Amino acid sequence: MTRRSCAIYATGILCAHLLIVGIALLVAQVFQTMIQERIKKEITLAENSRVLDGWINPPPPVYMQYFFFNVTNPDEFLAGKEKPKVTQIGPYTYREYRPRENVTFLENGTKIFATNPKSFVFLRDMSVGDPEVDRVTTVNIPFIAVMNELNSYSFFLRSFVSMWMGSMGIEVFMNRAVHEVLWGFKDPLLSKLHTMRPEVDEHFGLMYNKNGTHEGEFVFHTGEKNYMDYGKIDTWNGISQMNWWSSNQSNMINGTDGSVFHTFLSRKELLYIFAADLCRSIHLGYVADTEVKGIPAFRFAPPSDVLAPPDENPNNAGFCVPAGDCLGKGVLKVSVCRQGAPIVVSFPHFYQADERYISAIDGMNPNVEEHETYLDINPTTGVPIRACKRAQLNVILKRVPGFPKTKFLNETIFPIMYVNETATIDDESAAQMRTLLLIVTVVSNFPVIIVGLGAILFVVLIFLVCRNRQRKNEVKRIDFTEAFHSFATAKDETAYTQVSNQTEDSPENRNNQPLRNGSYIAMSPVEAQKC
Repeated sequence: MTRRSCAIYATGILCAHLLIVGIALLVAQVFQTMIQERIKKEITLAENSRVLDGWINPPPPVYMQYFFFNVTNPDEFLAGKEKPKVTQIGPYTYREYRPRENVTFLENGTKIFATNPKSFVFLRDMSVGDPEVDRVTTVNIPFIAVMNELNSYSFFLRSFVSMWMGSMGIEVFMNRAVHEVLWGFKDPLLSKLHTMRPEVDEHFGLMYNKNGTHEGEFVFHTGEKNYMDYGKIDTWNGISQMNWWSSNQSNMINGTDGSVFHTFLSRKELLYIFAADLCRSIHLGYVADTEVKGIPAFRFAPPSDVLAPPDENPNNAGFCVPAGDCLGKGVLKVSVCRQGAPIVVSFPHFYQADERYISAIDGMNPNVEEHETYLDINPTTGVPIRACKRAQLNVILKRVPGFPKTKFLNETIFPIMYVNETATIDDESAAQMRTLLLIVTVVSNFPVIIVGLGAILFVVLIFLVCRNRQRKNEVKRIDFTEAFHSFATAKDETAYTQVSNQTEDSPENRNNQPLRNGSYIAMSPVEAQKC
């Protein structure tokens, strides 16, 4: 067997083995299953896992941007002459630090207890101004809270309190520094009430007592038992179900806190997040594929039915408190869990809300780019690589008998401010993520690589076989040519030479030419010479 034949046979055998093994592994999905199981075991909150450190001290910086709605015509609005006009001021940006503390493993490592205190540091270079200098005209929420509290009392008591507040110069609207409205100030009305009822705090601020504090005590599933439960909340402040909404479904604590999700996400599933500041769980649906710093991601965002009324989404009936007392689309009353003023939350500028809420305020310009809440999540690891949480705080303004300053008011959901909470994966974590995903891709597609090599060798095999046949044909052609040439040469050698015109016996011939060994070169008869 020639060396060329050995090469062809070896290539054929190797090609067959690669194709058979590759296709078998591809059909059985051995490597895909192996890498999935490995990732499911690695990405958990188990003790000493690599993920745990990043969960306790998240590396990506979180920024909180606060935008306020400055009322430009408070007097005209209260007089019933104009609808309220507002201008947006901001952002006032703060860096948020949110390490997890008091981390304790429970039930053999299947659950983990933690608190999540948050602290804020002002960033002047990312803000429009100094919050301690800039001022804003907005609704006097302590005034609205007291008026709302007295709504069930007698008309005479409400009238007396109204005159008493008027004597102190307390109005429906107030003008304060942004820092005071955000982080708190000593309110004159609350100070008076504090002297009569010490349990009433004399300070007010939208973020008062929230710098350096946490939203409650959480117990999470680590994912040790079931990777689908990774990061899900088991209890919040010791409860697994709330009690202030009007249905069991609405009172459920579903999903994670938004920082982690289970691995291998599907475009078809809904993701649930429990938002403690909203006192409820919300769901997010798949929107589109995207990419952040070279990392593939699925974008999930709350669909329009999250804050839809019961006639559009019957599952939201339980958020009407008392039962049947429902607001329109795109807003949620949370005063049931936030004692005080009638607080309503929505998306910024009433994005996805009823047109009547948007048109009631001059200055609302909702759009998806600036006002949509979304999460960009890597589907393989379940890690959010970019997040934008956007929520608006509103208060209900309406006419209350006994308070003459409200006599021209129609019920209005009045915007106070909105927050844009953003986070994007840092460069170092992004590089590690890209490396991990590359390894996962290579290992998962190893059978495809084997089949590809087998296919390449099959092409090489075909080339070698064709080349070998071509060479054999050339050899045969050369042999035939040489044989034909030899035959032609032999034929030329056996040809007769030219014969003289004179006869052998002629005296002339014998006298003039010596006798030779015959008169023909090849097959001529030879005459015997004499000794």
